[in-house]
Amino acid sequence: MTGLLSYAVLLLVGVLTGAHPLVERAAGPFLSQVDNGTWVIGNELWNLTQQRTYGVKLFYKERDLVGDAVGHYVSYNGAASNLNWTSASIASSGTDESGPWIDVSFTAIEGDMHWVIRTGLVGAYQYFVNRAVPVLGEFRTLWRLDNMTFPRGHTSRRDEALPPLSDYRPELKVQDETWQRPDGSGYITKYDFSAFVREQTAYGVYGDGFGSWYINPGKDYYNGNHLKQELMVHRESATGDAVQLNMIHGTHFQVSSSDAFPIGKVWGPWLWYLNDGSAEDAEARAQDEFAAWPYAWFEDEAYQSRGSVGGRLVLSDGRPAANAAVFLGDNEPNKTALDMGSDYYYTGYADADGNFAFSDVRAATYGLQAWSNGSAIADVTTSLLRNGVTVTAGEETDLEEVEWPVSNRTKLFQVGDFDRYAYGFNNGGAPYQHGLVASCPASLTYTAGTSRPAEWCFGQTWLGNWTIRFEVPADASALAAGGGQAVLIVSLAGYSTGASSNVYANGRVIGNLTSGTPQLVNDPGLYRSATVAGEWRYFEFPFDAGVLSAGWNTVTFEVTRNSTWRGFMWDSIVLEW
Repeated sequence: MTGLLSYAVLLLVGVLTGAHPLVERAAGPFLSQVDNGTWVIGNELWNLTQQRTYGVKLFYKERDLVGDAVGHYVSYNGAASNLNWTSASIASSGTDESGPWIDVSFTAIEGDMHWVIRTGLVGAYQYFVNRAVPVLGEFRTLWRLDNMTFPRGHTSRRDEALPPLSDYRPELKVQDETWQRPDGSGYITKYDFSAFVREQTAYGVYGDGFGSWYINPGKDYYNGNHLKQELMVHRESATGDAVQLNMIHGTHFQVSSSDAFPIGKVWGPWLWYLNDGSAEDAEARAQDEFAAWPYAWFEDEAYQSRGSVGGRLVLSDGRPAANAAVFLGDNEPNKTALDMGSDYYYTGYADADGNFAFSDVRAATYGLQAWSNGSAIADVTTSLLRNGVTVTAGEETDLEEVEWPVSNRTKLFQVGDFDRYAYGFNNGGAPYQHGLVASCPASLTYTAGTSRPAEWCFGQTWLGNWTIRFEVPADASALAAGGGQAVLIVSLAGYSTGASSNVYANGRVIGNLTSGTPQLVNDPGLYRSATVAGEWRYFEFPFDAGVLSAGWNTVTFEVTRNSTWRGFMWDSIVLEW
């Protein structure tokens, strides 16, 4: 500690004079307190001046990377509650093959934010330990950095310049953080820089000579399942700051995620990484970090207590559940998989034979879920839940063969793969783009067996009718004559409130999709640039099979109420009897 404290006077001089040569004077990782609300942390390569709420100066390569921006902070429920640091200390320290390291802990009422700083590392490993984080939906750490130094954003789905601040004109604002471009060519919105959190390797902001990146291996501390999307980077519209978000618990594309957290829950560790602005270098570093997860150096008993679980999913009709999405979530769940977020969660996929395996799973009891991810089982409309899956540290849990019940009804038609996504439809899976649903038609006719899924648009928003024509064979009409039941299955990849529709079979109302009803509460996907998923919804509309007849029949979705950029994002439509 003596060596660390020896920097205190030099650091104080640097803070007071605005100088940055401290980086050259430091011989390794350090923490120094300047006054009762200011600390400086860093190593021989970089340093950060941390105040009660904000990290206000970040020096690297003789430049302040924060400049006139806000800096680094931790907040929840949007910007409503920023954490206030009351003290800082070195929680632990040591020396390993890379040299000396320290774990600096900043303390707030809600919990402790840790920075693990190593000799030679440009950046730091970060993690947060819960003490009193309230029930919430959004919890994040983030950087707001100098907009001239960091003009570009990079995610798994987008790499381009952030829009210039001059294009954000008040008179052109059309909704939450969305503006029409001055030249009328489209829209500017921060949500175009969103992505699926579990597909991220390295993401961040960068420019000539400088890059700031988040690398989050493991990801088990995130809320939600495979379909979890979040805002990753953007331009702050009020100030122009380059924003790098670390949404460790978020709600940007779902109905809700209001969770209570156990004391001691750990988010992280992840790596915040600085480099010379090379996305390729950041991605290479991410490969190393992912290979090293779970981190052997992280001294936390629960974090290190991990086992594995696997098995084989077999459909009740004898087929393997090829490429199924598989999820380890809450045991005996009382919320959707996307809305889960109190504990730790694991996502994966089965192979072509239905085999699945999760390694490095925290010891606990989970609920195993599975659903079709398209491919060879794109016709499967049911999902699987098996509770009581116990993972024990250092052991492998073999579930052997798990049977997945599927429908035994006869299928009359299916539009789109059943996979909880809008992939395959017109514009389904297009790059994030505001207002794209408005390009879908008001009226549409789809002929089962002839039309291609790409002829069905990914979303429906305008007043009008979308009709599916399908043929019932003459030899199949006996079921209808016998008074049997047909079932229309409607699977929505997302829904943004404000649109309602009636559902018809041969002109007879068989159901409705009504805005504001319990199953159609708002997710913001369609009006926040999403093109492939929001929050998944499932409906069954049973009706008298006598409504159908041999020959050509129709199912129609009539939108009777609409709001701009709101409505239905489609996954699949299936008729069975």
